[in-house]
Amino acid sequence: MLKIGYFADGPWSHNAFERLIDDPLIKIEFVCVRYDTKDLTLKKFCDKYDVPYMKHENINSDEFISQVKGFSCDLFVSMSFNQIFRQEIINIPRFKIINCHAGKLPFYRGRNILNWVLINDEREFGITVHFVDEGIDTGDIILQKIFPISESDDYSSLLETAYIACAEILCEAIDLFKVGGVVGSPQVMVHPVGFYCNQRKIGDEVLNWNQSSRNIFNFIRSISCPGPMARAFLNGKEMRINKSDYIAEAPEYIGSVGAILNKDKQGFYVKTQDSFIKITAFEFNGIVKVGDRFDI
Repeated sequence: MLKIGYFADGPWSHNAFERLIDDPLIKIEFVCVRYDTKDLTLKKFCDKYDVPYMKHENINSDEFISQVKGFSCDLFVSMSFNQIFRQEIINIPRFKIINCHAGKLPFYRGRNILNWVLINDEREFGITVHFVDEGIDTGDIILQKIFPISESDDYSSLLETAYIACAEILCEAIDLFKVGGVVGSPQVMVHPVGFYCNQRKIGDEVLNWNQSSRNIFNFIRSISCPGPMARAFLNGKEMRINKSDYIAEAPEYIGSVGAILNKDKQGFYVKTQDSFIKITAFEFNGIVKVGDRFDI
């Protein structure tokens, strides 16, 4: 019986919990959620299966460390948890701590990875299970799987893939510990530096029309629903843009960036830095007219 402590929160963690709780060779000793959690699903799971449910403002405090030592876990597992584990808590379970990260480590460490891979026009994204050290997403890699990104993908479709795949890959990694310790691969074996992504904040959703059509297309799909949607301003009113069509054959030419060029039943066309793009799904309390210009 592999005894685990589950540090988790939100929809990323639900599928994994359901798989782990049904495994006769795994026992979830406790669940620790984010201190500011709004997720009630894990609480309901814990009540249903009689699993201790905890939250703490500082998991590295003496009080919390003393509490979790009492569970004598073999492994701590992190999924969408938001506190940094320090060395003392890392060393509590005999197999240490592992984390599931929806990024192709050592690249795309940090936050809001599915948004950033679309913004950066990637053709694939990764999901990595790695050991936790005192850095941010820098521990040795245990498992990593890669998934393609198509032209029709957006934030919603990548989330749908990741919610399922994260659970599958995390559980596959946990299975390796059933027969003993696991040796990971240092991230420097992939790349000596890698890179980090910052957390996206309020205001980052404002669209800059003075970019290439390709960059604007990627930006819009990267924060489409259930994200905040791209924001633009027309005649003093805010528009929320959820979808656009990238027109690869559109020629480059000089014109007034942000100008509305044409309309049809499916949407309207906007001049970009290099060519033009078609906006096909948006929310706007106003009238879109040919000749109007977005703020840039």
